Amino acid sequence: MEKKGLQETYAPHSECFGCGPSNSKGLRIRSVPQGDEVVAEWRAEKFHEAFPGVLNGGIIGSLLDCHSNWTAAYLIMKSNQEQTPPCTVTAEYHVKLTRPTPTDGVISLKARAKEVKGDRATIEAELIAGGKVCATCVGTFVAVKPGHPAYHRW
Repeated sequence: MEKKGLQETYAPHSECFGCGPSNSKGLRIRSVPQGDEVVAEWRAEKFHEAFPGVLNGGIIGSLLDCHSNWTAAYLIMKSNQEQTPPCTVTAEYHVKLTRPTPTDGVISLKARAKEVKGDRATIEAELIAGGKVCATCVGTFVAVKPGHPAYHRW
C-alpha cells in the first residue's frame, strides 16, 4: 500500500507509538480510507514477536487501537463535514484474539463504523494475517475538547 496515510496527512509530527509518523521506534501504521472501510498494511519484525513466528498480543492491541482511533477521527470528520479530523482518544476497546498471528507476511487491518454520533464513534476492526482473521476489536473513540492533554496533539 503506497498511498499516504491519514496519519501522514493530518498528523505528520505525531510521535504516538502505534501510528506516529515521527516515531522512528514506533509501529508507524498508515491508515487509508477505502470505500466504507479504513485499511492498513503492516509488517512485523522479529522484536515484535511473542515467540518465534507469532506476533505479540500487546502489539496486536496497539495496531487495532491506533487504526480504529484514526478510523473514528476520519469518520467523525466526514460526518460533521469538517476539513480536518478532531483529536480523538480511546474511551474503551475490546480485543479478541482468535488465533496466533503469523509474522512472516503482510498483516492487514480493516475498520469500519458501527456508529458515528456527534463527537464519538464506535468502530469494528479486524486484523488479518495469512489470509485469516487473527484478532477482532470493537471500540469507542471520542473527540477531545480544549483542556484535555490530547487536544491538538497533532
